[in-house]
Amino acid sequence: MPIEKIIVLEDDPIVRKNLEQQLRARRYDVAAVSTIAAAQDYLDRDTFDLMFVDVRLPDGEGTELLRQLQQRPLRPIVVMMTGFGTFESAVECIRNGAFDYMIKPFAADQLEVTLKKAESFNQLVKVNQYLNRDSGDDGQSLLGNSPPMKALRELIRKVAPTEATVLIQGESGTGKELVAREIFSNSPRKNTPFIKVNCAAVPEELIESEFFGHEKGSFTGAGAKREGRFELAHGGTILLDEISEISPKVQSKLLRVLQERELERVGGSRTIKVDVRVIATTNRHLELSVERKEFRQDLFFRLNVVPIIVAPLRERQSDILLLADKFQQRFSRKHGLRTLGLAPECRDILLAHTWPGNVRELQNVIERAVIFCGDDDLLRPEHLGLPTAAKAVPVNIPALTSASAASPAPSPAAPAEPCRTLTLAEMEKQQILHVLAKNQGNRTLTAKLLDISVRTLRNKLHEYGVAGRDTDTDEGENLKQLDFAPAASAV
Repeated sequence: MPIEKIIVLEDDPIVRKNLEQQLRARRYDVAAVSTIAAAQDYLDRDTFDLMFVDVRLPDGEGTELLRQLQQRPLRPIVVMMTGFGTFESAVECIRNGAFDYMIKPFAADQLEVTLKKAESFNQLVKVNQYLNRDSGDDGQSLLGNSPPMKALRELIRKVAPTEATVLIQGESGTGKELVAREIFSNSPRKNTPFIKVNCAAVPEELIESEFFGHEKGSFTGAGAKREGRFELAHGGTILLDEISEISPKVQSKLLRVLQERELERVGGSRTIKVDVRVIATTNRHLELSVERKEFRQDLFFRLNVVPIIVAPLRERQSDILLLADKFQQRFSRKHGLRTLGLAPECRDILLAHTWPGNVRELQNVIERAVIFCGDDDLLRPEHLGLPTAAKAVPVNIPALTSASAASPAPSPAAPAEPCRTLTLAEMEKQQILHVLAKNQGNRTLTAKLLDISVRTLRNKLHEYGVAGRDTDTDEGENLKQLDFAPAASAV
Protein backbone atom coordinates (compact mmCIF):
# COMPACT_ATOMS: atom_id res chain seq x y z
CA MET A 1 0.00 0.00 0.00
CA PRO A 2 1.76 3.21 -1.11
CA ILE A 3 2.53 6.05 1.30
CA GLU A 4 1.28 9.29 -0.28
CA LYS A 5 0.99 12.17 2.20
CA ILE A 6 3.64 12.90 4.85
CA ILE A 7 4.05 15.54 7.58
CA VAL A 8 7.57 16.51 8.67
CA LEU A 9 7.44 18.09 12.15
CA GLU A 10 10.95 19.43 12.88
CA ASP A 11 12.02 22.77 14.41
CA ASP A 12 15.56 22.75 12.97
CA PRO A 13 15.13 24.48 9.55
CA ILE A 14 18.16 22.75 7.98
CA VAL A 15 17.06 19.24 9.00
CA ARG A 16 13.44 20.02 8.06
CA LYS A 17 14.33 21.32 4.58
CA ASN A 18 16.73 18.46 3.88
CA LEU A 19 14.18 15.80 4.84
CA GLU A 20 11.42 17.55 2.89
CA GLN A 21 13.57 17.63 -0.27
CA GLN A 22 14.47 13.94 0.02
CA LEU A 23 10.81 12.99 0.39
CA ARG A 24 9.64 15.21 -2.48
CA ALA A 25 12.35 13.68 -4.68
CA ARG A 26 10.61 10.34 -4.06
CA ARG A 27 7.33 11.94 -5.22
CA TYR A 28 5.62 12.14 -1.83
CA ASP A 29 3.16 14.92 -0.97
CA VAL A 30 4.92 16.64 1.95
CA ALA A 31 3.81 19.23 4.53
CA ALA A 32 6.81 20.56 6.51
CA VAL A 33 6.08 22.42 9.77
CA SER A 34 8.01 23.48 12.89
CA THR A 35 5.34 23.41 15.64
CA ILE A 36 2.81 20.96 17.05
CA ALA A 37 0.02 23.50 16.51
CA ALA A 38 0.78 23.72 12.77
CA ALA A 39 0.88 19.93 12.47
CA GLN A 40 -2.49 19.58 14.24
CA ASP A 41 -3.96 22.12 11.85
CA TYR A 42 -2.94 19.94 8.89
CA LEU A 43 -4.27 16.80 10.60
CA ASP A 44 -7.64 18.46 11.22
CA ARG A 45 -7.98 19.38 7.53
CA ASP A 46 -6.73 16.21 5.82
CA THR A 47 -5.60 12.62 6.33
CA PHE A 48 -1.89 11.72 6.25
CA ASP A 49 -0.18 8.36 5.95
CA LEU A 50 3.10 9.09 7.74
CA MET A 51 4.63 11.62 10.13
CA PHE A 52 8.27 12.34 11.04
CA VAL A 53 8.14 13.95 14.50
CA ASP A 54 11.02 15.48 16.48
CA VAL A 55 11.04 14.60 20.17
CA ARG A 56 11.73 18.17 21.35
CA LEU A 57 9.69 21.03 19.84
CA PRO A 58 9.17 24.72 20.67
CA ASP A 59 5.55 24.29 21.85
CA GLY A 60 5.75 20.88 23.52
CA GLU A 61 7.10 17.37 23.48
CA GLY A 62 6.74 15.19 20.39
CA THR A 63 5.98 12.23 22.67
CA GLU A 64 2.86 14.03 23.95
CA LEU A 65 1.64 14.54 20.37
CA LEU A 66 2.34 10.84 19.76
CA ARG A 67 0.02 9.91 22.65
CA GLN A 68 -2.71 12.24 21.33
CA LEU A 69 -2.51 10.69 17.85
CA GLN A 70 -3.38 7.24 19.26
CA GLN A 71 -6.90 8.55 20.02
CA ARG A 72 -7.59 9.39 16.37
CA PRO A 73 -9.50 6.77 14.32
CA LEU A 74 -7.56 7.72 11.17
CA ARG A 75 -4.04 8.26 12.46
CA PRO A 76 -0.78 8.31 10.49
CA ILE A 77 2.20 6.05 11.09
CA VAL A 78 4.67 7.99 13.28
CA VAL A 79 8.47 7.91 13.08
CA MET A 80 10.13 9.74 16.00
CA MET A 81 13.40 11.67 15.46
CA THR A 82 15.95 12.98 17.95
CA GLY A 83 19.53 14.17 18.08
CA PHE A 84 19.95 12.96 21.66
CA GLY A 85 18.84 9.36 21.48
CA THR A 86 18.79 7.14 24.54
CA PHE A 87 17.55 3.61 25.06
CA GLU A 88 14.93 4.82 27.56
CA SER A 89 13.63 7.47 25.13
CA ALA A 90 13.32 4.94 22.32
CA VAL A 91 11.43 2.47 24.54
CA GLU A 92 9.02 5.20 25.67
CA CYS A 93 8.26 6.23 22.08
CA ILE A 94 7.63 2.66 20.92
CA ARG A 95 5.35 2.01 23.92
CA ASN A 96 3.34 5.11 23.04
CA GLY A 97 2.71 3.92 19.49
CA ALA A 98 5.71 5.04 17.42
CA PHE A 99 6.44 2.86 14.39
CA ASP A 100 10.19 3.65 14.33
CA TYR A 101 12.84 5.72 16.11
CA MET A 102 15.64 7.47 14.19
CA ILE A 103 18.78 9.27 15.42
CA LYS A 104 19.69 12.49 13.61
CA PRO A 105 21.50 12.88 11.35
CA PHE A 106 20.48 9.80 9.34
CA ALA A 107 21.68 8.68 5.93
CA ALA A 108 19.56 8.46 2.76
CA ASP A 109 19.66 4.66 2.73
CA GLN A 110 18.39 4.57 6.33
CA LEU A 111 15.47 6.78 5.30
CA GLU A 112 14.76 4.47 2.34
CA VAL A 113 14.58 1.42 4.61
CA THR A 114 12.20 3.22 6.98
CA LEU A 115 9.90 4.26 4.12
CA LYS A 116 9.72 0.71 2.73
CA LYS A 117 8.94 -0.69 6.18
CA ALA A 118 6.25 1.96 6.65
CA GLU A 119 4.59 1.10 3.32
CA SER A 120 4.47 -2.61 4.19
CA PHE A 121 3.08 -1.81 7.64
CA ASN A 122 0.51 0.57 6.15
CA GLN A 123 -0.87 -2.16 3.90
CA LEU A 124 -0.96 -4.64 6.78
CA VAL A 125 -3.03 -2.21 8.87
CA LYS A 126 -5.49 -1.49 6.03
CA VAL A 127 -5.94 -5.17 5.16
CA ASN A 128 -6.53 -6.09 8.81
CA GLN A 129 -9.16 -3.36 9.11
CA TYR A 130 -10.91 -4.77 6.03
CA LEU A 131 -10.73 -8.37 7.24
CA ASN A 132 -12.09 -7.44 10.67
CA ARG A 133 -15.26 -5.98 9.17
CA ASP A 134 -15.73 -8.21 6.12
CA SER A 135 -14.32 -11.67 6.75
CA GLY A 136 -16.12 -14.38 4.77
CA ASP A 137 -14.02 -17.35 5.84
CA ASP A 138 -16.16 -19.66 8.00
CA GLY A 139 -13.73 -22.59 8.07
CA GLN A 140 -15.49 -24.58 5.34
CA SER A 141 -13.58 -26.69 2.83
CA LEU A 142 -14.29 -28.62 -0.35
CA LEU A 143 -15.89 -31.99 0.47
CA GLY A 144 -16.76 -34.91 -1.77
CA ASN A 145 -15.26 -37.93 -3.52
CA SER A 146 -17.42 -38.03 -6.64
CA PRO A 147 -15.74 -38.00 -10.10
CA PRO A 148 -16.59 -34.29 -10.67
CA MET A 149 -14.98 -33.38 -7.33
CA LYS A 150 -11.87 -35.43 -8.03
CA ALA A 151 -11.51 -33.71 -11.41
CA LEU A 152 -12.03 -30.31 -9.74
CA ARG A 153 -9.31 -30.97 -7.16
CA GLU A 154 -6.90 -32.03 -9.89
CA LEU A 155 -7.59 -28.83 -11.82
CA ILE A 156 -7.04 -26.75 -8.66
CA ARG A 157 -3.76 -28.58 -8.07
CA LYS A 158 -2.56 -27.57 -11.55
CA VAL A 159 -3.70 -23.95 -11.61
CA ALA A 160 -3.05 -22.90 -7.98
CA PRO A 161 0.79 -22.58 -8.24
CA THR A 162 0.51 -20.31 -11.29
CA GLU A 163 -0.26 -16.60 -11.61
CA ALA A 164 -3.06 -17.23 -14.15
CA THR A 165 -6.40 -15.42 -13.92
CA VAL A 166 -9.21 -17.89 -13.16
CA LEU A 167 -12.93 -17.70 -14.03
CA ILE A 168 -15.09 -20.02 -11.89
CA GLN A 169 -18.60 -20.70 -13.25
CA GLY A 170 -21.44 -22.64 -11.67
CA GLU A 171 -24.94 -22.44 -10.28
CA SER A 172 -25.69 -20.58 -7.05
CA GLY A 173 -24.78 -22.60 -3.98
CA THR A 174 -22.24 -24.92 -5.61
CA GLY A 175 -19.27 -23.56 -3.64
CA LYS A 176 -17.51 -21.30 -6.13
CA GLU A 177 -16.02 -19.16 -3.36
CA LEU A 178 -14.64 -22.27 -1.65
CA VAL A 179 -12.93 -23.20 -4.91
CA ALA A 180 -11.40 -19.70 -5.07
CA ARG A 181 -10.14 -19.99 -1.49
CA GLU A 182 -8.69 -23.42 -2.25
CA ILE A 183 -6.76 -21.96 -5.20
CA PHE A 184 -5.48 -19.12 -3.02
CA SER A 185 -4.52 -21.43 -0.12
CA ASN A 186 -2.38 -23.56 -2.44
CA SER A 187 -0.74 -20.67 -4.30
CA PRO A 188 2.61 -18.93 -3.70
CA ARG A 189 0.54 -15.94 -2.47
CA LYS A 190 -1.12 -17.87 0.38
CA ASN A 191 0.54 -15.65 3.03
CA THR A 192 -0.55 -12.42 1.31
CA PRO A 193 -3.94 -10.60 1.37
CA PHE A 194 -7.03 -12.39 -0.01
CA ILE A 195 -9.62 -9.69 -0.69
CA LYS A 196 -13.21 -10.38 -1.79
CA VAL A 197 -15.68 -8.09 -3.58
CA ASN A 198 -19.29 -9.27 -3.87
CA CYS A 199 -20.19 -7.38 -7.04
CA ALA A 200 -23.90 -8.26 -6.75
CA ALA A 201 -24.18 -6.88 -3.20
CA VAL A 202 -22.54 -3.47 -3.80
CA PRO A 203 -24.84 -0.71 -5.15
CA GLU A 204 -24.04 0.10 -8.76
CA GLU A 205 -23.11 3.71 -7.96
CA LEU A 206 -20.54 2.58 -5.36
CA ILE A 207 -18.91 -0.39 -7.12
CA GLU A 208 -16.27 1.79 -8.78
CA SER A 209 -15.25 3.23 -5.41
CA GLU A 210 -15.15 -0.30 -3.93
CA PHE A 211 -12.85 -1.49 -6.70
CA PHE A 212 -10.53 1.49 -7.05
CA GLY A 213 -11.02 3.63 -3.93
CA HIS A 214 -11.74 7.36 -3.81
CA GLU A 215 -10.20 10.65 -2.76
CA LYS A 216 -11.64 12.89 -0.07
CA GLY A 217 -14.48 15.03 -1.43
CA SER A 218 -14.71 13.15 -4.73
CA PHE A 219 -18.47 12.65 -4.20
CA THR A 220 -21.11 13.30 -1.55
CA GLY A 221 -20.26 11.32 1.55
CA ALA A 222 -16.57 10.85 0.69
CA GLY A 223 -15.34 12.45 3.92
CA ALA A 224 -11.90 10.85 3.78
CA LYS A 225 -9.57 9.12 1.37
CA ARG A 226 -10.28 5.41 1.04
CA GLU A 227 -8.22 2.66 -0.58
CA GLY A 228 -10.08 0.35 -2.96
CA ARG A 229 -10.09 -3.44 -2.86
CA PHE A 230 -7.42 -3.69 -5.58
CA GLU A 231 -5.04 -1.60 -3.46
CA LEU A 232 -5.80 -3.73 -0.40
CA ALA A 233 -5.03 -6.84 -2.45
CA HIS A 234 -1.65 -5.51 -3.64
CA GLY A 235 0.82 -8.40 -3.56
CA GLY A 236 -2.01 -10.89 -3.03
CA THR A 237 -5.23 -12.14 -4.62
CA ILE A 238 -8.60 -10.48 -5.29
CA LEU A 239 -11.86 -12.44 -5.67
CA LEU A 240 -14.46 -10.73 -7.87
CA ASP A 241 -17.60 -12.61 -6.82
CA GLU A 242 -20.52 -12.50 -9.33
CA ILE A 243 -18.47 -10.51 -11.83
CA SER A 244 -21.35 -10.59 -14.34
CA GLU A 245 -23.25 -7.99 -12.28
CA ILE A 246 -20.93 -4.99 -12.88
CA SER A 247 -21.94 -2.21 -15.25
CA PRO A 248 -20.34 -1.64 -18.69
CA LYS A 249 -18.62 1.52 -17.38
CA VAL A 250 -16.86 -0.37 -14.61
CA GLN A 251 -16.12 -3.26 -16.98
CA SER A 252 -13.99 -0.96 -19.15
CA LYS A 253 -12.02 0.33 -16.14
CA LEU A 254 -11.57 -3.18 -14.79
CA LEU A 255 -10.19 -4.25 -18.17
CA ARG A 256 -7.50 -1.59 -17.90
CA VAL A 257 -6.47 -2.84 -14.44
CA LEU A 258 -6.17 -6.40 -15.76
CA GLN A 259 -4.16 -5.26 -18.78
CA GLU A 260 -1.93 -2.54 -17.30
CA ARG A 261 -1.99 -3.46 -13.58
CA GLU A 262 -2.62 0.19 -12.68
CA LEU A 263 -5.58 2.36 -11.61
CA GLU A 264 -6.69 5.79 -10.43
CA ARG A 265 -8.98 6.36 -7.47
CA VAL A 266 -12.36 8.03 -8.04
CA GLY A 267 -11.70 11.77 -8.03
CA GLY A 268 -7.92 11.27 -8.21
CA SER A 269 -5.31 11.69 -10.92
CA ARG A 270 -2.40 9.73 -9.44
CA THR A 271 -1.70 6.40 -11.15
CA ILE A 272 -1.29 3.55 -8.67
CA LYS A 273 0.48 0.34 -9.65
CA VAL A 274 -1.00 -2.89 -8.28
CA ASP A 275 0.26 -6.47 -8.29
CA VAL A 276 -2.74 -8.78 -7.87
CA ARG A 277 -3.89 -12.19 -8.99
CA VAL A 278 -7.53 -12.11 -10.12
CA ILE A 279 -10.10 -14.85 -9.52
CA ALA A 280 -13.67 -14.20 -10.70
CA THR A 281 -16.90 -16.14 -10.20
CA THR A 282 -20.31 -16.05 -11.89
CA ASN A 283 -23.54 -18.02 -11.87
CA ARG A 284 -24.43 -16.86 -15.37
CA HIS A 285 -23.33 -18.03 -18.80
CA LEU A 286 -20.92 -15.23 -19.65
CA GLU A 287 -20.71 -16.36 -23.27
CA LEU A 288 -24.45 -15.64 -23.64
CA SER A 289 -23.99 -12.29 -21.88
CA VAL A 290 -21.27 -11.42 -24.40
CA GLU A 291 -23.59 -12.35 -27.29
CA ARG A 292 -26.31 -10.09 -25.84
CA LYS A 293 -23.80 -7.20 -25.51
CA GLU A 294 -24.26 -7.22 -21.71
CA PHE A 295 -20.64 -8.13 -20.99
CA ARG A 296 -17.52 -6.98 -22.81
CA GLN A 297 -15.97 -9.66 -24.97
CA ASP A 298 -12.40 -8.45 -24.35
CA LEU A 299 -12.96 -8.51 -20.58
CA PHE A 300 -14.39 -12.03 -20.83
CA PHE A 301 -11.25 -13.20 -22.65
CA ARG A 302 -9.06 -11.53 -20.00
CA LEU A 303 -10.91 -13.31 -17.21
CA ASN A 304 -11.33 -16.67 -18.92
CA VAL A 305 -7.65 -17.63 -19.00
CA VAL A 306 -8.34 -20.76 -16.91
CA PRO A 307 -12.06 -21.66 -16.86
CA ILE A 308 -13.36 -23.84 -14.02
CA ILE A 309 -16.90 -25.27 -14.01
CA VAL A 310 -18.25 -26.35 -10.61
CA ALA A 311 -20.75 -29.21 -10.98
CA PRO A 312 -24.22 -28.89 -9.36
CA LEU A 313 -25.06 -31.23 -6.49
CA ARG A 314 -27.49 -33.28 -8.60
CA GLU A 315 -24.47 -34.39 -10.67
CA ARG A 316 -22.64 -35.43 -7.49
CA GLN A 317 -25.11 -37.94 -6.04
CA SER A 318 -22.41 -39.92 -4.26
CA ASP A 319 -21.41 -36.80 -2.30
CA ILE A 320 -24.87 -36.01 -0.86
CA LEU A 321 -24.78 -38.34 2.15
CA LEU A 322 -21.12 -37.55 2.85
CA LEU A 323 -21.93 -33.83 2.93
CA ALA A 324 -25.05 -34.42 5.02
CA ASP A 325 -23.06 -36.35 7.65
CA LYS A 326 -20.37 -33.67 7.79
CA PHE A 327 -22.95 -30.90 8.11
CA GLN A 328 -24.82 -32.83 10.83
CA GLN A 329 -21.61 -33.09 12.87
CA ARG A 330 -20.65 -29.45 12.26
CA PHE A 331 -24.02 -27.97 13.23
CA SER A 332 -24.41 -30.26 16.23
CA ARG A 333 -21.15 -28.79 17.58
CA LYS A 334 -22.16 -25.26 16.60
CA HIS A 335 -25.50 -25.40 18.45
CA GLY A 336 -24.30 -27.56 21.36
CA LEU A 337 -26.59 -30.51 20.54
CA ARG A 338 -25.98 -34.28 20.63
CA THR A 339 -27.74 -35.52 17.50
CA LEU A 340 -27.12 -39.19 16.68
CA GLY A 341 -26.93 -39.03 12.89
CA LEU A 342 -29.34 -39.55 9.99
CA ALA A 343 -32.18 -42.08 10.06
CA PRO A 344 -32.20 -44.53 7.06
CA GLU A 345 -35.45 -43.14 5.63
CA CYS A 346 -33.97 -39.64 5.99
CA ARG A 347 -31.05 -40.66 3.76
CA ASP A 348 -33.42 -41.94 1.06
CA ILE A 349 -35.22 -38.61 0.99
CA LEU A 350 -31.96 -36.66 0.70
CA LEU A 351 -30.93 -38.80 -2.28
CA ALA A 352 -34.32 -38.33 -3.97
CA HIS A 353 -34.32 -34.53 -3.74
CA THR A 354 -33.07 -32.57 -6.78
CA TRP A 355 -31.30 -29.82 -4.77
CA PRO A 356 -31.95 -26.74 -6.93
CA GLY A 357 -30.05 -24.71 -4.31
CA ASN A 358 -27.12 -27.13 -4.41
CA VAL A 359 -24.73 -27.52 -1.46
CA ARG A 360 -25.97 -24.33 0.20
CA GLU A 361 -29.52 -25.70 0.25
CA LEU A 362 -28.32 -29.03 1.70
CA GLN A 363 -26.38 -27.17 4.36
CA ASN A 364 -29.43 -25.11 5.36
CA VAL A 365 -31.68 -28.20 5.42
CA ILE A 366 -29.31 -30.10 7.72
CA GLU A 367 -28.82 -27.15 10.07
CA ARG A 368 -32.59 -26.74 10.38
CA ALA A 369 -33.00 -30.49 10.97
CA VAL A 370 -30.33 -30.46 13.71
CA ILE A 371 -32.13 -27.63 15.51
CA PHE A 372 -35.57 -29.31 15.23
CA CYS A 373 -34.15 -32.69 16.22
CA GLY A 374 -32.60 -31.63 19.51
CA ASP A 375 -30.55 -33.89 21.81
CA ASP A 376 -30.15 -37.68 21.76
CA ASP A 377 -32.16 -38.42 18.62
CA LEU A 378 -31.71 -39.27 14.94
CA LEU A 379 -32.50 -36.74 12.23
CA ARG A 380 -35.82 -37.92 10.76
CA PRO A 381 -37.86 -36.96 7.66
CA GLU A 382 -40.11 -34.57 9.60
CA HIS A 383 -37.02 -32.60 10.66
CA LEU A 384 -35.87 -31.95 7.09
CA GLY A 385 -38.80 -29.85 5.88
CA LEU A 386 -38.43 -31.11 2.30
CA PRO A 387 -41.52 -31.67 0.06
CA THR A 388 -40.61 -35.34 -0.41
CA ALA A 389 -40.20 -35.74 3.35
CA ALA A 390 -43.76 -34.52 4.00
CA LYS A 391 -45.16 -37.25 1.71
CA ALA A 392 -42.91 -40.00 3.04
CA VAL A 393 -44.43 -42.83 5.13
CA PRO A 394 -42.21 -43.88 8.06
CA VAL A 395 -40.93 -47.42 7.50
CA ASN A 396 -39.96 -49.91 10.21
CA ILE A 397 -37.11 -51.69 8.49
CA PRO A 398 -36.84 -54.78 10.80
CA ALA A 399 -40.59 -55.57 10.57
CA LEU A 400 -40.77 -55.18 6.81
CA THR A 401 -39.65 -58.72 5.90
CA SER A 402 -41.91 -60.50 8.38
CA ALA A 403 -45.08 -58.48 7.78
CA SER A 404 -44.82 -57.92 4.07
CA ALA A 405 -46.94 -60.95 3.16
CA ALA A 406 -49.84 -59.80 5.35
CA SER A 407 -49.77 -56.25 4.08
CA PRO A 408 -52.28 -55.35 1.37
CA ALA A 409 -50.73 -54.81 -2.01
CA PRO A 410 -50.70 -51.18 -3.07
CA SER A 411 -53.03 -50.24 -5.87
CA PRO A 412 -51.26 -50.03 -9.20
CA ALA A 413 -50.16 -46.55 -10.08
CA ALA A 414 -50.91 -45.00 -13.40
CA PRO A 415 -48.01 -45.36 -15.81
CA ALA A 416 -45.82 -42.32 -15.75
CA GLU A 417 -45.72 -40.27 -18.88
CA PRO A 418 -42.32 -40.19 -20.50
CA CYS A 419 -40.75 -36.78 -20.26
CA ARG A 420 -37.72 -35.37 -21.95
CA THR A 421 -34.61 -34.49 -19.96
CA LEU A 422 -34.54 -30.79 -19.14
CA THR A 423 -31.41 -28.73 -19.60
CA LEU A 424 -29.88 -27.01 -16.58
CA ALA A 425 -31.08 -23.63 -17.88
CA GLU A 426 -34.65 -24.94 -18.21
CA MET A 427 -34.62 -26.39 -14.71
CA GLU A 428 -33.31 -23.11 -13.33
CA LYS A 429 -36.03 -21.18 -15.17
CA GLN A 430 -38.81 -23.45 -13.90
CA GLN A 431 -37.58 -23.17 -10.31
CA ILE A 432 -37.33 -19.37 -10.43
CA LEU A 433 -40.76 -18.95 -12.01
CA HIS A 434 -42.29 -21.45 -9.59
CA VAL A 435 -40.99 -19.55 -6.52
CA LEU A 436 -41.96 -16.21 -8.09
CA ALA A 437 -45.53 -17.43 -8.65
CA LYS A 438 -45.79 -18.71 -5.05
CA ASN A 439 -44.78 -15.22 -3.86
CA GLN A 440 -47.32 -13.50 -6.15
CA GLY A 441 -44.62 -11.86 -8.22
CA ASN A 442 -42.70 -10.33 -5.29
CA ARG A 443 -39.12 -10.15 -6.56
CA THR A 444 -37.59 -9.11 -3.23
CA LEU A 445 -39.01 -12.09 -1.36
CA THR A 446 -38.30 -14.46 -4.26
CA ALA A 447 -34.65 -13.41 -4.40
CA LYS A 448 -34.34 -13.91 -0.63
CA LEU A 449 -35.81 -17.43 -0.80
CA LEU A 450 -33.60 -18.38 -3.76
CA ASP A 451 -30.54 -16.89 -1.99
CA ILE A 452 -29.62 -14.63 -4.90
CA SER A 453 -29.50 -10.85 -5.28
CA VAL A 454 -32.51 -8.89 -6.54
CA ARG A 455 -30.36 -7.67 -9.43
CA THR A 456 -29.55 -11.24 -10.47
CA LEU A 457 -33.24 -12.19 -10.28
CA ARG A 458 -34.23 -9.13 -12.31
CA ASN A 459 -31.75 -10.09 -15.03
CA LYS A 460 -33.10 -13.64 -15.11
CA LEU A 461 -36.71 -12.44 -15.39
CA HIS A 462 -35.67 -10.09 -18.17
CA GLU A 463 -34.32 -13.10 -20.06
CA TYR A 464 -37.60 -14.95 -19.54
CA GLY A 465 -39.79 -11.98 -20.52
CA VAL A 466 -41.40 -11.84 -17.05
CA ALA A 467 -41.89 -8.78 -14.84
CA GLY A 468 -42.72 -8.97 -11.15
CA ARG A 469 -42.89 -6.56 -8.21
CA ASP A 470 -39.94 -5.24 -6.18
CA THR A 471 -42.03 -5.02 -3.00
CA ASP A 472 -45.46 -6.11 -1.77
CA THR A 473 -46.77 -2.55 -2.20
CA ASP A 474 -45.41 -2.00 -5.70
CA GLU A 475 -48.30 -2.14 -8.13
CA GLY A 476 -46.42 -0.64 -11.05
CA GLU A 477 -45.65 -4.04 -12.59
CA ASN A 478 -47.90 -7.04 -13.05
CA LEU A 479 -46.72 -10.61 -13.29
CA LYS A 480 -47.55 -12.17 -16.63
CA GLN A 481 -49.91 -15.12 -16.42
CA LEU A 482 -47.79 -18.15 -17.19
CA ASP A 483 -48.02 -21.85 -16.40
CA PHE A 484 -45.57 -22.12 -13.48
CA ALA A 485 -44.89 -25.85 -13.45
CA PRO A 486 -42.71 -27.11 -10.59
CA ALA A 487 -39.15 -28.00 -11.46
CA ALA A 488 -38.81 -31.50 -12.87
CA SER A 489 -36.88 -34.08 -10.94
CA ALA A 490 -33.53 -35.11 -12.35
CA VAL A 491 -33.09 -38.87 -12.38
